[in-house]
Amino acid sequence: MLGAIEAGGTKFVLAVSEDGLTVEHRVSIKTTTPEETMAQVFAYFDKYPVTALGLASFGPLNVNVRSKGYGSITNTPKLPWRHYDILGDMKAHYPDVRFAFTTDVNAAAYGELKAGAAKGVQDVVYWTVGTGIGAGIVSNGKLLQGYSHPEAGHMLVRRDPRDEFAGFCPYHHDCLEGLAAGPAIEQRFGKPAIELAPDHVAWEIEANYLAQACMNVTLTVAPERIVFGGGVMHQPQLFPMIREAFKEKIADYVEYPALDDYIVPIALKDDAGVIGAFMLAKEA
Repeated sequence: MLGAIEAGGTKFVLAVSEDGLTVEHRVSIKTTTPEETMAQVFAYFDKYPVTALGLASFGPLNVNVRSKGYGSITNTPKLPWRHYDILGDMKAHYPDVRFAFTTDVNAAAYGELKAGAAKGVQDVVYWTVGTGIGAGIVSNGKLLQGYSHPEAGHMLVRRDPRDEFAGFCPYHHDCLEGLAAGPAIEQRFGKPAIELAPDHVAWEIEANYLAQACMNVTLTVAPERIVFGGGVMHQPQLFPMIREAFKEKIADYVEYPALDDYIVPIALKDDAGVIGAFMLAKEA
């Protein structure tokens, strides 16, 4: 049996599966402290004969297998979890289980590759745009990570000329996340994104920034598909706007797939992360 943990900053999703594509059972628990949350994690998996488990966590993470701190959550703003060895704790509790360890957004990217909007391709960038912005990158069928994992949500972008918002990222202020994540929209316009009309100028500005993100990854990792998920992307009018802005910005410099097939919405919805974790565990 396969296990999956999608460890988010607000909640942990725990699930089990026989084949990796069908969620047999899942629960959601609150992310509080390592002591409280992990006790519930252990109680859940103690009930199942799991032989391999995919652990997909919020970060930043130490994913460098050659590093002394491999398996730890590092400089997270969730202070109780800072420098917590989440993988080591899991391995100590389940010494006979095989583990795959990566970021939550990487797992979602892998899930979309295996069973979602990127099924049938080998190279995909998955963006999640919500409370924050993150990217999972799969290249030649493998997750892209080296010394660390991608933190593409903090890439720098050109400011929209209509935008005077300073940015909310505590590290970089007006990086992509600082200008285009959900809190940036709310702070800039005084109300949550979900309350803004579809024709509000907010979406033109948002599409500009997300199109730049698409251009940057197109020119660096050349994916076959770009998939968007996250709460902000529940606005269907964004997709044609992003495609049009991307086409204008890329200016036919490089070739890319037909835009309707290149920049697309997530297919697996809330199951993307757990299915990706299952599949990574299966291959561990």
